[in-house]
Amino acid sequence: MPLPRTSLEDGGGSLPALPGAGAAGPPPVLGHRVLKSLLGAWALAACSAEEARAVEEHLGTCGTCADEALRLRDAVGLLHPPETLDLDPALRARVLDHCLDRRPPRIPIPAWAKPFDAEAARLDALLQDFGDAEWHAPVRLRWFDGVAPASRRTTVAGVIAHLMAVDGLVAVALGLKDPLGGAAPDGVPGPADRTEAYWKGSHFPPTRSVRGPWRDQVHGIVRTVAFTGGGAGKLAVSYGDFTLPLHDAMTDRAFECWVHAEDIADAVDYPYDPPAPRHLHDMIDLAARMLPSALAARRRAGLSGPGDGAAARHLVAAGAPGRSVRLEIEGSGGGEWLVPLDSPAAVGSSAHEVAHVALDGVEFCHLAAGRMEPEEAVAGQLGDRAAIKELLFATASLSRL
Repeated sequence: MPLPRTSLEDGGGSLPALPGAGAAGPPPVLGHRVLKSLLGAWALAACSAEEARAVEEHLGTCGTCADEALRLRDAVGLLHPPETLDLDPALRARVLDHCLDRRPPRIPIPAWAKPFDAEAARLDALLQDFGDAEWHAPVRLRWFDGVAPASRRTTVAGVIAHLMAVDGLVAVALGLKDPLGGAAPDGVPGPADRTEAYWKGSHFPPTRSVRGPWRDQVHGIVRTVAFTGGGAGKLAVSYGDFTLPLHDAMTDRAFECWVHAEDIADAVDYPYDPPAPRHLHDMIDLAARMLPSALAARRRAGLSGPGDGAAARHLVAAGAPGRSVRLEIEGSGGGEWLVPLDSPAAVGSSAHEVAHVALDGVEFCHLAAGRMEPEEAVAGQLGDRAAIKELLFATASLSRL
């Protein structure tokens, strides 16, 4: 028997009964044909309360209707598949945008730093509940060395140490503390050298304790960029054998953060979504803009494809239009780029277009990260096949440890 409703404010006096709070009456008496016609609405939870009770009472006595009701409920389940518990990677950006529309930040983060901030936050969320077993799960870092795939074995903790060591290039450019300290290599402060120096300088293999210093460094970089303002985007960041302006280096670090987060997620068998479309577009755009230099570097290293001899005979002056490949990236974050083939200083030109290649956006990023070989890239191709092949190889050559 339900307890009477009382009010503390009235000294425990009784309250009036809620409307409809009385005992439910008996279900309406409906015929078999009517009840059978209600099964579809019942499966969709579209019946009134009285009709639902009548149907459910009928199902206990009619095996035919009970079987039909079970089939209809299964069909409804297929129409409404269970949603994943993983958050949409764009959700954080949407929530922040909504909040910032209500109250703009006193010190905003430059737009070119937001992909790094978002991808570091997503990776940190992935790491949050890792136990010791996950931190020591084996991970194979992969890249393309210009000729063939290369790889290096480490652990989840080792990947975070690698990210911290290479993010240190940006930290040093901003005047922040170098995570390598005295172990920083002299002369050639490239990503691979810094990573090896950090790994070798540790007395023990990296453990979950590396998460705190990595988080602090990320926050320090983002905070410093915000305080220095958008004008700092042109500050040069040295990668050893090349430099990037700070705004591109931040996009590069966002890209590496996402790619290595995927490596970690694969190691612990956990799904991981691509970045938000606008951040993915920034990453694709950076890779597309780096392709002319990658093509030239392959020529200098003698790794050019069979069609590149023609390219060498058609070098053009800086700023002049030259032979170009139209790179079409499909899906969210995609677009089109005209990539000059003959010189890093040439200008892409539709009038000099010799080939057209189309790739999915995430697949293009995986190729640029060395997660697939150029021959494996599923690409729509039209025109000079040698030029397309060289473009795909140059894309894979953007990858590194």
